[in-house]
Amino acid sequence: MSKILLLGSGELGKEFAIAAQRIGQTIIAVDNYENAPAMQVAHGFEVINMLDGAELDRIVAKHKPDFIVPEIEAIRTERFYDYEKQGITVVPSAKAANFTMNRKAIRDLASKELGLKTANYRYATSAEELQKGVEAVGMPCVVKPLMSSSGKGQSTIKSQEDIAKAWNYAVEGSRGDVVEVIVEAFVKFNSEITLLTVAQNNNPTLFCAPIGHRQERGDYQESWQPARISDKDLHEAQDMARKVTEALGGAGLFGVEFFLTDEGVYFSELSPRPHDTGMVTLAGTQNFNEFELHLRAILSLPIFEITLEKAGASAVILASENSENPTYSGIENVACLPKTDFRIFGKPTSRPYRRMGVVLTNETLTTPIEEIVERAKKITTLVKVKP
Repeated sequence: MSKILLLGSGELGKEFAIAAQRIGQTIIAVDNYENAPAMQVAHGFEVINMLDGAELDRIVAKHKPDFIVPEIEAIRTERFYDYEKQGITVVPSAKAANFTMNRKAIRDLASKELGLKTANYRYATSAEELQKGVEAVGMPCVVKPLMSSSGKGQSTIKSQEDIAKAWNYAVEGSRGDVVEVIVEAFVKFNSEITLLTVAQNNNPTLFCAPIGHRQERGDYQESWQPARISDKDLHEAQDMARKVTEALGGAGLFGVEFFLTDEGVYFSELSPRPHDTGMVTLAGTQNFNEFELHLRAILSLPIFEITLEKAGASAVILASENSENPTYSGIENVACLPKTDFRIFGKPTSRPYRRMGVVLTNETLTTPIEEIVERAKKITTLVKVKP
């Protein structure tokens, strides 16, 4: 069996670790704080700053993993090329991890090299450059740090007064030591989808049914599967996802995000790992959830097919206060509901809007997806995070 070094130990890493242990793999969970969710279920753990290349080298040498699986952006990813030369499999590949941890690399690959349709965009390394970028793409526009996740540092510019605030907010929300942002034209979209794309070694690329989602503050609040999409748009999205994942190389699950517009499909972003909106697959919507798919692809276990079994929705449980020891009430009210489940992530601290858990619910494929989403939203109100 294999030893897996998991870089990043949040809720997505925790579910991946559980999936890996179910088929006998060894997991070493790594993060920059103790008692992170995946550490609670791993065989071992390390607490380091993953932007410190020497510390990364140290734990790789110490544990001698067969696989390195990144779960977050703030990692000294250029070290991954050396690890591949040592015979370690970086997931999905060193190139994929290095490109997608930085929005600049993945956006230029998609737009300039592959010719995928994207929003008009510019980069900026100062408030002055941001001003010029806004003038180039027009208002309204969206500003994001080149390295961040879960909407951190993301804001919308609607007036000149917003530019300085957007720059400061993006720098504060940036992960890593890259002080640079991307400013992109606002795409007038009808909806957003995540297309979970499974790249396999020596087997065809597979796609999950598209997942819809709603965001606030740049972070997902609800997701549902299947999302409504025309056959034409679905084929276009699958073609784009296949092109970009093949260009990045390697095996594993990618979360590829798209805007659906009146003019067709726009590529938005890509994560080389299970996606937060994909937690809806924990509701039993598929024959394999996204974490199992990621693991099987990594281990070169052939995946014959991905089947949609039910319609489902997820909705996040958010904290509203800072706490060093958060507790929960109302879980028994969720537990007694039919076709419903929940996850409490086990994060040791809370802060306003921090994602602390998720509720999951499903129905038959003939049930209107809007009804399932509304039910998920109502269920989250039953759970309270207390300081």
